[in-house]
Amino acid sequence: MLKNTQNLLDIMSRLRHPEHGCEWDVKQDFYSLIPYTIEEAYEVADAIERNDLDDLRSELGDLLLQVVFHSRIAEERGLFDFEQVAAAICEKLVRRHPHVFSDAVFTSDEERKQAWEQAKALERQQKNKAVEQDSVLSGVAVNLPALVQCEKIQNRAASHGFDWPEVLPVFDKVMEELDEVKDAWRSGDQAHIQEEVGDLLLVAVNLARHLKVNPEIALKESTKKFSRRFQYIEQQVQASGRDLRDCDLAELDAFWNEAKAALKKDDR
Repeated sequence: MLKNTQNLLDIMSRLRHPEHGCEWDVKQDFYSLIPYTIEEAYEVADAIERNDLDDLRSELGDLLLQVVFHSRIAEERGLFDFEQVAAAICEKLVRRHPHVFSDAVFTSDEERKQAWEQAKALERQQKNKAVEQDSVLSGVAVNLPALVQCEKIQNRAASHGFDWPEVLPVFDKVMEELDEVKDAWRSGDQAHIQEEVGDLLLVAVNLARHLKVNPEIALKESTKKFSRRFQYIEQQVQASGRDLRDCDLAELDAFWNEAKAALKKDDR
């Protein structure tokens, strides 16, 4: 094992020592670490989006710490250790890449994707073989961000034939769901409005899939764009010695259009 990897495992072992370790580290368990593990994954993504490579190295270390932490807890309970975690992912990568590690040949990205999904489906089937009625949707983590979870579930269903064969009907479905949101709004039934808005978001994710757009990334980029434009509005209002609440919507909308023109390069 690499020197620094072993050093990290030894440090975690000392931190978890019941008598001489760190009190905070000793009392952690799988569940208490969930928010930290999720947070570190998002901080890795943030460093990548900011193109801060020094910070990325640091954040990847923090994420690796979470893997080591969970592995150490499992080892103490006699479940598995870090070496077994590494072995499992090595086996999985080899199994899911027969075109690299065996003689399989794929002629397109679509064929590779289908083979990947088939390999994952077989793994799920073997994992859940004790369950009498397994679903093709089993195994999608319930704690994923809603857009990510929605996309994964739709991809899983699509890989089993439940999907529109082309994009045009999806555009029609978006408009249909939008009309249903409007009808629900007119009814004043808040629960029904929420349901229909959810349906609209779901079909919007489906449209993104068909257009080969990652909906999570697309929304994050649009949110960043909105923030840049809104901050431009704030700057213009502040320069006039006023507060946002002192301006009517027409003036703010005019600043918004200015922002679109001024920040056009940044919005690309």
